[in-house]
Amino acid sequence: MLTIDFPWLTTIILFPLLAALVIPVLPDQEGKTIRLYTLGVGLIELALTLVAFWQNYDLHNPELQLVESYPWVPQLGLNWTLAVDGISMPLIVLTALVTTLAIAAGWNVTKKPRLFYALMLVLYSAQIGVFAAGDMLLFFLMWEIELVPVYLLISIWGGEKRLYAATKFILYTALASIFILVAALAMAFYGDTITFNMAELSAKHYPIALELLLYAGLFIAFGVKLPIFPLHTWLPDAHGEASAPVSMILAGVLLKMGGYALIRMNLEMLPNAHLYFAPVLAILGVVNIVYGALSAFGQDHLKRRLAYSSISHMGFVLIGIASLTELGISGAVLQMLSHGLIAAALFFLAGVTYERTHTLAMEKMGGLAKLMPKVFALFTAGAMASLALPGMSGFVSELTVFLGLSTSYAYSTPFKVVVIGLAAVGLIVTPIYLLSMLRQVFYGKVEPMVNVEAWELMDAKPREIAIAACLLLPIIGIGLYPKAATQTYDVKTTEVAAEVRNALPIFAQQQDRLFSGGFFAPSIPRVDAQALFSITDIGKGA
Repeated sequence: MLTIDFPWLTTIILFPLLAALVIPVLPDQEGKTIRLYTLGVGLIELALTLVAFWQNYDLHNPELQLVESYPWVPQLGLNWTLAVDGISMPLIVLTALVTTLAIAAGWNVTKKPRLFYALMLVLYSAQIGVFAAGDMLLFFLMWEIELVPVYLLISIWGGEKRLYAATKFILYTALASIFILVAALAMAFYGDTITFNMAELSAKHYPIALELLLYAGLFIAFGVKLPIFPLHTWLPDAHGEASAPVSMILAGVLLKMGGYALIRMNLEMLPNAHLYFAPVLAILGVVNIVYGALSAFGQDHLKRRLAYSSISHMGFVLIGIASLTELGISGAVLQMLSHGLIAAALFFLAGVTYERTHTLAMEKMGGLAKLMPKVFALFTAGAMASLALPGMSGFVSELTVFLGLSTSYAYSTPFKVVVIGLAAVGLIVTPIYLLSMLRQVFYGKVEPMVNVEAWELMDAKPREIAIAACLLLPIIGIGLYPKAATQTYDVKTTEVAAEVRNALPIFAQQQDRLFSGGFFAPSIPRVDAQALFSITDIGKGA
């Protein structure tokens, strides 16, 4: 049996990349061998990930685990440093699951199958590399590598406006990534030692002015990927033109990179600056929720409606991070996991519907429940999870975020009432646009559809049911037993929240004017450390 000394993370990252190099030389005529090979690689990668964490990851240890560090380019100070903790580990598992299912969802790809599946495997490696990187230059490198396969997957296998959508995606995300590199260099060269190691960078003490600049730059970079209003406009176009497998990865994994990086770098590495920006994050979270929900309601394009729904749901991640409480940060992580599963399921089922009807315009659909009862049942289950039906993961994650903010001692009661009240507007609109979507697509009269010769051939096949079930079962499982997910990161979110709490009393005494005068957010009450900790413990118990 392999021990903890085995380079698990390096193996998990490099295996799909090396496997992709074999695809060009595989003997194959119609793409069958290639897709079976790629699916096999994905399943082995998923198994390796689960085995590595099951055998070697300690759920009760908040520190970095499975640490690996090797000199890579010493002249640039670049090391191959990898590690995981409670924030990154569950997201790596989510990445492995969603990407493997996305490979299975691309079963019918006939256009340049070698290139398609090779890009999927390269993307697989880069995504896990982002979550496992312990070196900021390595993180930046993986972040950039991930952009190339997505750009090509959209521009080659997308819809009619695929080049426009792909170009917009690469311009937004690549230009924003410059801030990551600048911040990495500034943090590395500050102080007596030069290092890109994230743990060492986090231990440095930066002047508050520099910390605010670093926070702002990183917030822009990660805000584009999350996405945060008004940096979101690339997402509806990308989803609208991308194929279903790419949309699954885009919504299920790539958006989570922004939320993960906000916690890993902005919150954990720059806690003092986070106290300044926290009310801004809360306000932008509300804007995301309300704006995304209202915009989704106005979309007739099925995937664009789901894309704006993703923007809305990412607002809860912002509010959770801004809450400054253990409960709120825990809710933010759970929301990322929950939405990753739900969004991947909905975009996959949208792709299944498109393959039958050859349209994504909901006004051209109707009555599909009679023709595709299995797809209808699966789509309805996904929509119920997205609108936060009790018993599903979306309900638990959003409720946890609300509880985290409501128990936060860092904000005045009026501010919390306004934020929660406005966010509740999004919760009211969400069922409206999702149920309206189901009504337009599956109810009413059967509209004439293109290339549909036999109704009995339209319903979901066993492969498609299996893919949807692999996403819906954990959604229901987390909804009924949230501890299955929360136990993977509880000790880490507790540690992160404690770090913020340690800085809060001093900040409350010295910096409250900046909030009330500069950000139009309420001033933080003047409290002593003893009172702060007692209140936070009450929130933890809630």
